[in-house]
Amino acid sequence: MTEDTPTSTPGHGGVPAPTTPRRLLVLDVVGLTPRLLEHMPQLGDLAEAGSFAPLRTVLPAVTCAAQATFLTGTTPAGHGIVGNGWYVRELGEVLLWRQHNGLVGGDKLWDAARRVHPGYTVANICWWYAMGAATDITVTPRPVYYADGRKEPDCYTRPPGLHDELTETLGTFPLFHFWGPGAGLRSSQWIVGATRHIFRTRPTDLTLCYLPHLDYDLQRYGPNDPRSYAAATALDTVLAPLLDDARAAGATVVALSEYGITRVTRPVDINRTLRRAGLLEVHTQDGMEYLDAGASRAFAVADHQLAHVYVRRAEDLPAARSALADLPGLAGLLDDEGKKAHGLDHPRSGELVAVAEPDAWFTYYYWLDDARAPDFARLVDIHRKPGYDPAELFLDPLDPYVRVRAGAALARKKLGMRYRMAVVPLDPSPVRGSHGRLPDRDEDGPLLICSRPDAVDGPVAATDVKALLLGLAGLHRRPSPTPNPHPHPTTGVPQ
Repeated sequence: MTEDTPTSTPGHGGVPAPTTPRRLLVLDVVGLTPRLLEHMPQLGDLAEAGSFAPLRTVLPAVTCAAQATFLTGTTPAGHGIVGNGWYVRELGEVLLWRQHNGLVGGDKLWDAARRVHPGYTVANICWWYAMGAATDITVTPRPVYYADGRKEPDCYTRPPGLHDELTETLGTFPLFHFWGPGAGLRSSQWIVGATRHIFRTRPTDLTLCYLPHLDYDLQRYGPNDPRSYAAATALDTVLAPLLDDARAAGATVVALSEYGITRVTRPVDINRTLRRAGLLEVHTQDGMEYLDAGASRAFAVADHQLAHVYVRRAEDLPAARSALADLPGLAGLLDDEGKKAHGLDHPRSGELVAVAEPDAWFTYYYWLDDARAPDFARLVDIHRKPGYDPAELFLDPLDPYVRVRAGAALARKKLGMRYRMAVVPLDPSPVRGSHGRLPDRDEDGPLLICSRPDAVDGPVAATDVKALLLGLAGLHRRPSPTPNPHPHPTTGVPQ
């Protein structure tokens, strides 16, 4: 089958009757921008031979919100993914990086496709909210959490037998290269290998592939650093065999990005500001301070360059605004009208939404003395921290024995013993790249590339990606059922 193969024939009453959809490979190349494309000859050739355009992303421009928008065609106000996590008021807890697809509201791409072509098949390799999704094939990172507290790398697959097949072929999913100080090319190499294996052995109509590599060095060093250019070239090289596979199969290739990463120099301690104003409260155990979200009058869930500010009572809104009014690095606060204008008016959102200046980003830190920081602050611990922590990409530069201690912890791990990799710095100043706010210029923002020359001829809104993919598949859209625009704000899904 080629891209020119017709996908429908006349049916009864002039209504097209679908036959075989065009095969699609959709690559989520995180952090890809027009500037970086210059250092990626494989994707550059794809763009030159096909078509490409700026992608108008959503606020917040972060992974979970952007991917949910691509796959549902709605803003966070509709699908409910207001960030990479949020405060669950019913539980009194901040939950980040949950994995269950039931959290995503709206009409999913595969459901829309199956209304036209009931046998439409989908493989999801590491796009987020994969668990519980109605896809035919699923691969997603999922550590083993042992009863003694150990965490070991692994992944979840559906069908279950695919797990051992991929592990035997590619090795164990390299979790510690997917995030943390060791994050690097190895995780994207594994994901490309898994995608190629599935593409050949279990061909589906739609294959989704998530490639995180550019996220790492761009946050470590900034988007204009030679090391970031080298990362772009390295990822492009790894992608080449997968692109060859797609060409050989006659598949249409779409490469898109969720956001562009811009240079930052200013960490903004939004929670420390709220604490000094008497709005944020902590409780102490074993000399360590923990955020007391339920008792706080106001606190923030920091998520790169955006922070949801949760205010317990309406009468505390003026105090929260006043506390943050002159905070250096804060570009503005969105109230109800501002959230509505940006498609963020969902019950999961904070009462206020803080947006950083272009060269600034928000820390989650709430303690005022590093000696009282919780022990998880020095760990790679994406689930206990009540906000995103890019310092997890670094080894503590102030600790002269950090590599020795990391090696000792690794040795304990290899012996099957409990270990504690307390190597993350409490100083956020090394971070040089961030994202989350809407880009000021197209060259610093995300883009969409398609192997078909006629696919795009101007900027593409993130909310139009779903319709674009359905069109590229040759599927004529039928009316969607009315989805629930506000999924229940409680996750109910433990991680």
